[in-house]
Amino acid sequence: MKRKKVVFSGAQPTGSLTLGNYIGALQNWKFLEKEHNCLYCIVDLHSLTVRQDPEEFRKISLSFLAQYLASGLDPEKNIIFFQSHVPQHTELSWILGCNTYVGELNRMTQFKDKSERNRDNVNSGLFTYPVLMAADILLYKTDLVPVGEDQKQHLELTRDIAARFNNLYGETFPIPEIYTPKIGAKIMSLQEPTKKMSKSDENLNSTILLMDSEDIVVKKIKRAVTDSENVIAYRDEQPGIKNLITIYSCLTGLSAEEVVSKYEGKGYGMFKTDTAEVVIEFLRPFRKNYEDYMRNPDFIEKVYKTGAQRAYELAEDTMILVRERMGLIQK
Repeated sequence: MKRKKVVFSGAQPTGSLTLGNYIGALQNWKFLEKEHNCLYCIVDLHSLTVRQDPEEFRKISLSFLAQYLASGLDPEKNIIFFQSHVPQHTELSWILGCNTYVGELNRMTQFKDKSERNRDNVNSGLFTYPVLMAADILLYKTDLVPVGEDQKQHLELTRDIAARFNNLYGETFPIPEIYTPKIGAKIMSLQEPTKKMSKSDENLNSTILLMDSEDIVVKKIKRAVTDSENVIAYRDEQPGIKNLITIYSCLTGLSAEEVVSKYEGKGYGMFKTDTAEVVIEFLRPFRKNYEDYMRNPDFIEKVYKTGAQRAYELAEDTMILVRERMGLIQK
């Protein structure tokens, strides 16, 4: 029987997933579960590269898992777990760190960017973060990794580390590939429509969060940067209005051309009002599902404990081979 390809994706727990996360990633994950073995890891250890308030961090992590479930991820068909619950992540990270060169880590642009933003806490975890990310991926013999532009450099390093390990110690890890979805779109910042929408954006008006209230959604879309042409057209010369058309299209199932035709001769004001209503209607079932999950902490606990156990077993299979290859005495 042909082995199903493994898909791994990890996200740091933050206050809320974004509309861009859903359209660009989560809606595609539902299709992946049909033909792939999928692991969705909440990479809480990565979040420790910046200082966290412990009690708040616990709440955010559980909320983030509930948002995954509310988005439609099926815990029966996918493995959903917290990174810190599977100790093989850190074990493999140390081994891979011993096979990663300082010069490679020095070239990581994210370390430079994050060091600039966190000058009072430039810690070694921030520097070795890409090695832990490589361990996250390689631990499950991952074939496909859905990543954004900001993580492509880290995935290339992961591929280099895997190839180096295989050359030194024998074939151990598949070389992971970037997964590009068949459907979906890149949702851009509402304030800087040439940049991708990001949950880490410091400008709160740039990002629609799945947890945003209806009033906030309306305000953010009304404040979205457009242009002075006041013509609803889907073209690169009008990135702001093009982005809003993409959002409208993805959430209604209408093509971009159909959206443009529907609003021909109408102004930005009406289009923004209608786009806000489309987003609000989309978010209503998500919010209801989220609230239902948050009222059921026992179910959430069952999801992450079951997920961690399933992940642990897969991870241990890999680590038995890695320890053997490295000459470590087995437990």
